Amino acid sequence: MNIHEYQAKEILSGYDIPVPRGRVALTADQVERAAKMMGGRCVVKAQIYAGGRGKAGGIKLVPHPEQAHEVAKELFGKRLVTPQTGPEGLKVRRILVEEPVDIGREFYLSITLDRSTSRYCLIASAEGGMDIEETAQKSPDKIQQMTIDPFTGLRPYQARKIALGLGLKGDLCEDCVQLILNLYRCCLEKDCSLVEINPLVVTRADWLLAMDAKITFDDNALFRHWEYHDMIDYSQMDPLEIAAGKFDLAYIKLDGNIACMVNGAGLAMATLDVLKESGGEPANFLDVGGGATREKVAEAFKIILQDKEVEGVFVNIFGGIMRCDVIAQGIIEAAGEVQCTLPIVVRMDGSQVEEGKRLLTGSGLKVQCVDSLGQGASSIVEMLKAEKGEG
Repeated sequence: MNIHEYQAKEILSGYDIPVPRGRVALTADQVERAAKMMGGRCVVKAQIYAGGRGKAGGIKLVPHPEQAHEVAKELFGKRLVTPQTGPEGLKVRRILVEEPVDIGREFYLSITLDRSTSRYCLIASAEGGMDIEETAQKSPDKIQQMTIDPFTGLRPYQARKIALGLGLKGDLCEDCVQLILNLYRCCLEKDCSLVEINPLVVTRADWLLAMDAKITFDDNALFRHWEYHDMIDYSQMDPLEIAAGKFDLAYIKLDGNIACMVNGAGLAMATLDVLKESGGEPANFLDVGGGATREKVAEAFKIILQDKEVEGVFVNIFGGIMRCDVIAQGIIEAAGEVQCTLPIVVRMDGSQVEEGKRLLTGSGLKVQCVDSLGQGASSIVEMLKAEKGEG
């Protein structure tokens, strides 16, 4: 789960991590008033669920409140396109107005989950800022990494090693040590999968400040933090992902034209891979879960058909807890409701598979049942080619 920069900074501030003075605004008039509160000269920062805003024109230093008003009018409602948004971009509905900071040095600092070790990893670099991705690619030796033992946690001597590696000394080094320890405490207590400060700056007056912040919460821990639901900005999310969330479906929209419905995250990822190898382009990742009901399957099927780019459907189900005839009933019910005429390929195996295939073949839908994943992937690709006259 993502949140905005201003929300991340509110959280970090609660852990004694210093951030610039700022105020969030929803209108251009509010931006102008906030600019006056900052003394006139301020930084106007568009708030979207993506990085790279500066290069996309979403962050501007303005000298006067009136100019802040004009910049805000240009930004509100604009779609910012960054490498993290895709070509469609994300619409700006909130703006953070901050006091300007006289920056001496910039660093990069983050704590993220290392999936390969199932542990938190502390990452730091003396070359922070907008080009950190380029630094990681071209000069990986300039990136410090430290895996954190979950039994001992992050120790002060380890944080000090990172601070010294950033070139900090004396009181500034000790301040950085405490900041890193606080960041780790925030990660643990808030169940974060990522806490990133980029850049962490040293001001000309030798103060540490988190100039920009990003926090991502672990979705699996949301049941422990009901307050997080109030922090979600649904305007930054795909409508289909919002609809899927209401039915506890794991759905992620992709750029292809073949909708996929699978039970199990691992099987879903394998399905996308095989589909790509067969020349197809997946339109989504969708995991209906291991014990879905007919109603849940029907809702999942209706959601994937709402994507206007979809030209065909590939269903790949292993019926263990979930019976294949229940899957078939859900598909038939949903396809009937939305009057689906798209080609559908269903690969099912497991409990009640023959009954499931019988229901589908007798449904009147444009459906083909197959026995293997590879056969299913190639079949839906060939069916789409035939539909377009390319076969």
